Formats: sequence, C-alpha cells, structure tokens
Amino acid sequence: MVSVIIVSFNTSSLLRRCLAELIDHSTDVEMEVFVVDNNSSDDSVGMVESEFPQVTLIANEVNLGFAAANNQAWEESTGDFILLLNPDAFVRQGAVYNAVKFMETYPECGVCGGRLVKPDGTLDPSARKFPTFLSKFLMLTGLRNKYPRSRIFAGHEFGNFDHNSVMEVDWVPGTFTMYRRKMLEQTGLFDERFYIYYEETDLCQSAKRHGWKVYFLPWSEIIHVGGASSKTRKEHSFDDAALQVTKFRMRSEWLYFRKNGGIFAVLANAGVELGWHLLRWIVNHMPGKTDHQLKKKASAKIMGEIVQSLRETSYGGQTPAIPW
Repeated sequence: MVSVIIVSFNTSSLLRRCLAELIDHSTDVEMEVFVVDNNSSDDSVGMVESEFPQVTLIANEVNLGFAAANNQAWEESTGDFILLLNPDAFVRQGAVYNAVKFMETYPECGVCGGRLVKPDGTLDPSARKFPTFLSKFLMLTGLRNKYPRSRIFAGHEFGNFDHNSVMEVDWVPGTFTMYRRKMLEQTGLFDERFYIYYEETDLCQSAKRHGWKVYFLPWSEIIHVGGASSKTRKEHSFDDAALQVTKFRMRSEWLYFRKNGGIFAVLANAGVELGWHLLRWIVNHMPGKTDHQLKKKASAKIMGEIVQSLRETSYGGQTPAIPW
C-alpha cells in the first residue's frame, strides 16, 4: 500500500490534473490518497469533494505550512510507503509502481525521488548535495552555472549528472518523494519548525544519520510546473531562479543551518549572501553603470530581508509564529 499525500494551496486547476494523472497512471498500485488543503481561497476543496470522492480530504482553516500539513496526513496514513507529491507535479505511467519496486528491492533505501521534467521537456534539478556556504557562494557568483562541469566550481552539486541511471544522493526535492514507513517511524516526517522549504533537506539529513540511503530514480518520471503555490503569495518578493518566496526561504535556511551545523553555519551562509549583495550595492554606486538604481534597490532589499529574517528566527534558533 502506498499512501499519497498532496498539500494544496490555491492550485485548483493543477491539483485536478495532478490527481487525474496520478489515478490514471498508477492503476497497478494499491493506493490511498490524501489531499491536505491549507485554507485555499480558490475552489480546491469543492473541486476535490465533487470530482474525487475516493480521496481523503483534510481542509484546514488556516495555512499550517507544508511540513505540518504533510504531518497531518502522515498521522492518518496506513501505507508501507509514503509518497509526497506536489499539486503541480504530474506522474507519468509507471512512476509510482517503479518507485515501490525499487524500494522493495533495496531495503537500505529509505528515501527515493524521481526524474523531474519541466513542461517544455527540459530537466529540472532532480537530486542535490547538502548545501554549504561554499555552494551558496558559487551559486551567487554564477561560477557554478558558468562552469557546470568543473569539479572546483560545480563539484558541490551533481550538476549535469546522468539522469538515466540510479544514483545515491544527499537529498531529493519534495516534488515527488517516496519514504519508507519503517524509516519514518525512526525519524518522523517533517520538523514543523519549517513552514515551507528545507524540510525535505532536513529529513534526508536525519535519514542518513539513522543509516538509511537516499536515491535518485530515473524510472519514475514526473512533469513539474514548479513554484505554483509560492507564486500565489503576491504580498512577498519572489525568487524567480529558485521559484521560492525569498523571505520564507531565508527563514527556513537559517533554521536548517542552525539545526544541522550550528550558529557558525548560519553566520557563514548569511554572511556570504549579505556580503555578495553588499558588494553589488557598492559596485552599482560607481558611475556609468546602467540600471544602477534598480540594482542598488534590489540588493538593498535583499540585505534588509537577510537581517530581518535572522532577527525573526533568532539566528536560526526558533521559528516565527505560524502562519508565516
């Protein structure tokens, strides 16, 4: 039995397709499906109730965040495997079946993720190494993207790895992630201090500390739109490159580094980002720079958000009140 958990927030049309393709493309798997709606303002709840009566719906009256909402369904689930699926992710034929068979074959696998493909057919990042202040520096400076095959500049990431082969990795995105119940009984699902972002990275850290392995699985392919729920948060600045709400990303980042690396890891990562944008702000004060006013303003805004998020989380020591 596979327990599928989908957390929804204002993604009705995408959620409809997500559920339809999950059901159509997984007829060879025994499933129970949960949708946890985080107080959507669209017709997500009504759509699920009317069009997918076989789905167990949990309708929250407040947005509890991604981690807590998944935990709600996890508490009610009964499957040997727990599949977390984003509402903007559409499984291809056999994706769920292949993940189950892989985990049944390799009992040391506690977590596996699939091959993510954008709607235009290009690959989405499907596997990651654990983040560090060095990886942040190489990403911010653009050196990682400029030299994607360099061991020095891109060695902190898997980069252009072979998406056609199974590979043990550090962590996999929560877009399509299967967990073994036996592992979750040891680790728990998500730390609810993470409202959104970094919760899956943190869980993979915990899995490895408990002796479990994390794998990328090419035979489970998923079409991923990306950032669907985050883009509905119009009141916040949005990181188009990472498809994340910037303020929320920073809060979770400091929480993650404080938990898994201590205060030095928080200061190192925040310092790299703060220093980079301070440098950009200074450079754009130089004469002859085009669009310098906009670039100065953008860098100043990000520096302000870094400082604010550090204060709000007590340098990663506590989570702000939910909902964020």
